[in-house]
Amino acid sequence: MDITRPPASPSPASGASGDLHAEALEALRALTGRADAQFHPGQFEAIEALVAERRRALVVQRTGWGKSAVYFLAALLQRRRGAGPALIVSPLLALMRDQVAAASRAGVRAEAINSANPTEWALIEQRLAADDVDVLLVSPERLVNPRFRDEQLPRLIGRCGLLVIDEAHCISDWGHDFRPDYRRLRDLVATLGPGVPVLATTATANGRVVADVAEQLGTDGSEVLTLRGPLTRDSLRLGCLSLPDDRSRLEYLVRHLDEFEGSGIIYTLTVSAAQDLAQLLDRPGRRVRAYTGRTDSQERAELEQALKDNEVKALAATSALGMGFDKPDLGFVIHLGAPSSPVAYYQQVGRAGRATDTADVLLLPGKEDRRIWEYFATASMPSEESARAVLDALARAEGPLSTPALEARVDVKRSALELLLKVLAVDGALEAVRGGWVSTGAPWTYDAERYANVARTRREEQDAMLAYERLGSGGRGPEAVAADPEQCRMVFLARRLDDATATPCGRCDVCASAWYPEHGAAGGSNGADGAPDGAGSEVAALLQRVGVPVEPRAQWPQGLDRLRLPALEGPAPKGRIPEGERAETGHALARLSDLGWGTRLREVLATDADGRPVDSLVPADLGGRIVEVLKEWDWAQRPAAVVAVPSTTRPQLVRSLAQGIATVGRLEDLGALDLAPDAQPLRSGGNSAFRVADLWARFTVGPQLAERLRALDGAPILLVDDRIDSRWTMTIAARALRRAGAGPVLPLALALKG
Repeated sequence: MDITRPPASPSPASGASGDLHAEALEALRALTGRADAQFHPGQFEAIEALVAERRRALVVQRTGWGKSAVYFLAALLQRRRGAGPALIVSPLLALMRDQVAAASRAGVRAEAINSANPTEWALIEQRLAADDVDVLLVSPERLVNPRFRDEQLPRLIGRCGLLVIDEAHCISDWGHDFRPDYRRLRDLVATLGPGVPVLATTATANGRVVADVAEQLGTDGSEVLTLRGPLTRDSLRLGCLSLPDDRSRLEYLVRHLDEFEGSGIIYTLTVSAAQDLAQLLDRPGRRVRAYTGRTDSQERAELEQALKDNEVKALAATSALGMGFDKPDLGFVIHLGAPSSPVAYYQQVGRAGRATDTADVLLLPGKEDRRIWEYFATASMPSEESARAVLDALARAEGPLSTPALEARVDVKRSALELLLKVLAVDGALEAVRGGWVSTGAPWTYDAERYANVARTRREEQDAMLAYERLGSGGRGPEAVAADPEQCRMVFLARRLDDATATPCGRCDVCASAWYPEHGAAGGSNGADGAPDGAGSEVAALLQRVGVPVEPRAQWPQGLDRLRLPALEGPAPKGRIPEGERAETGHALARLSDLGWGTRLREVLATDADGRPVDSLVPADLGGRIVEVLKEWDWAQRPAAVVAVPSTTRPQLVRSLAQGIATVGRLEDLGALDLAPDAQPLRSGGNSAFRVADLWARFTVGPQLAERLRALDGAPILLVDDRIDSRWTMTIAARALRRAGAGPVLPLALALKG
């Protein structure tokens, strides 16, 4: 591997190189729309390596440096020399939209094939066949699509003039945003002829990731040129403000958001936090909208454009708004909760200040951050047991199995199953075909050591993120930085990316002083509570808000006929759940991921040091809030009685909750459903079909309870539990009650997962 640092300034050579430089510079000026545009250090060197030398190159440069300019210009110059279209593998739809628009400015005919434009695929394929496309952008997931892989990809590879892998850190297990489909690019690179240049680009790769990506680019022994520049960003002013609780953090944003210049992004760790935050901060004259993985593609595009046009003050966003979003004048990035690694944090804050002299970056860490990190880290790790189950199911199948069909055969949730299928496909153990997935028959070994190393690396990254939060705690200011340059926040981030060139920025809250508004320093008009515009009361209303609707399950999961449902009489259920056996819309006090009561619920539903659930009587504060939920419940008919779901993990909590509701509401306490004698604590996770199988014979209605239900003459009853996860427990328990003669069943729980 040839690692080269670009010169301080481009120095075009004479002869052929000089002609190429002049041609590339003219194209650059067309791309940027600026007659005075010049190449940044390293840009022309990368273009020259691709066009004149047809090399394989890895470019590691900070956000805003102009990596997309390199590959668009290289693609254009290759086309002028008779090469076929460039294939750009790009991870996010937002990136594709921006890049297609940017390419047209330089006369590059670019198209994208992705999940957001299926109606355009046929026309794009016709244009490709007519050689009327210079650049085709595709997502890595498109490489798995059987039709694209079998029909389009071979023709593209046969004519490919340039292969570009954007956000190349996604190739590496060690990258902060590893995506299994990206691993396929190793095989794609190997199929290219020796004269086809390959470019990989990223702004977030440390030495380990650089080595891993370079190794995959050079699978056939080709030498890989690595052009790596300094990763520090002079425009960013970094800071971290640790506040005691959610209320303090939210009040801070209500009071001070308008003091941040321009428009920006406020990142959150969960969907519910983004939605709550947008609701809290949005007001006439200062629009704030939520942007999450649940936002549909059309609305995402509209929100991105609104932010670019400064029609919103901020987007409250999860990491769904990340790589590829380009607003050169983005004024600030605030984090309500920290990402799980400094590298991921660097990637997100890099959205700000690309074309401005200054941009503000503030971290507001939360006490619950590590718990959220650990949840997502665990969810992304495939288990050997699940992998073996998938491979065994495919080996026994007579033909391809779709993902829903596999879901009925293996106890893995849909999202985890889709990830696992990608991992196994990349490992060569199975492949996607028309109609689903098939086993390749190739031997497969679970790489326990690799996953253990990745898990250890993730924990180290979490510790480093906590260290970033503590920077300067031993004494802020220039003296602290002089004693230890890594006290500088920008230096700390750069060193985590193995950039040894970084020097103290002189701007962050450690190098200088706290540049951000101090907590509690109110400005503007005060509300009745003394906070500007009633900030304290607004935040209190959000945090004290209780009552989350829980929609009932209306459809049985597919595949129940393949599972043995205990004590089943007749055929397995399928299709819609009959209305007379269905639960009604229920309520929970709050989501476990909610700001405010989510923290308290996580404390009550915690486990001890040995992983055993902690059981206790329902705390008075939660009991009081449950009463509020009941008061606000807009039911057609008031419930007459309460039934508890029998619990093997927290019997005291559930029983005391049901008894308390019955006492306060003057409802008949019907006790609990009977629990099967051999019932064990339910497994967490898994998919719907297997959950139904586990629950099918778990609950029964005894003779005494059945008699009391009939005596209620169809009046509604409350069905009480500590938490609702998949909603199948409430579904099966409600079905048992309805079939025994109960009227409408209203689920009620302390917590809703999500």
